[in-house]
Amino acid sequence: MADSLRVLNREVIACELCPRLREHSRRVAEVKRRAYREEDYWGRPVPPFGDTHARVLVIGLAPGAHGANRTGRMFTGDKSGDFLYRALYETGFASQPESRSRDDGLKLSGVYITAAARCAPPDNKPIPEEFRNCRPFLERELALLHEVRVVVALGKLAFDVYLGIVRVKRSAFVFAHDREHHPGPGLPVLISSYHPSQQNTSTGKLTAPMLRDVFEHARRLVS
Repeated sequence: MADSLRVLNREVIACELCPRLREHSRRVAEVKRRAYREEDYWGRPVPPFGDTHARVLVIGLAPGAHGANRTGRMFTGDKSGDFLYRALYETGFASQPESRSRDDGLKLSGVYITAAARCAPPDNKPIPEEFRNCRPFLERELALLHEVRVVVALGKLAFDVYLGIVRVKRSAFVFAHDREHHPGPGLPVLISSYHPSQQNTSTGKLTAPMLRDVFEHARRLVS
């Protein structure tokens, strides 16, 4: 399984299926943000990250332009990642409460983190065709991660992408924060959560205790 995931990750990194996303990711990596002017940006599709024996799979939206698109690791190097990894640390899924670079020593235990789209999109909004292009990667990850019992979808878009993959009637499942869903026999339990975007966290729509509750909920389900 681990070897198959490594092969898949190499395919993710080499993907060129979405010209708009690839152009945007490269342009951001060339222009850079002033605070990171001396850094080498990743600028490629970002592979998933975590424990290959995970019982919890976290699905985000897409890499942040100056976060994962810079560091090359999911939810690493921006405020969304700070929010997520602190919640994972406090619930025993991560070895440290923050993530600054892909070689900072962070280890995940029981969790694997992926995304509905693997390249940084303009305005944080992939278009439907781009989600469709990335969907086979997520389908293969789900098939390879045999021990997953809970899927945590961060945001409505990731929630909808996952429900499309498992081929259930989406209208039967209402997105809400920390809501538990049962898509069908043999499928992981699905927990929907607000995304830890800066827009949500700065307005108080999502607080640190609210996100921690999501992963405490997931922990109970796999214990």
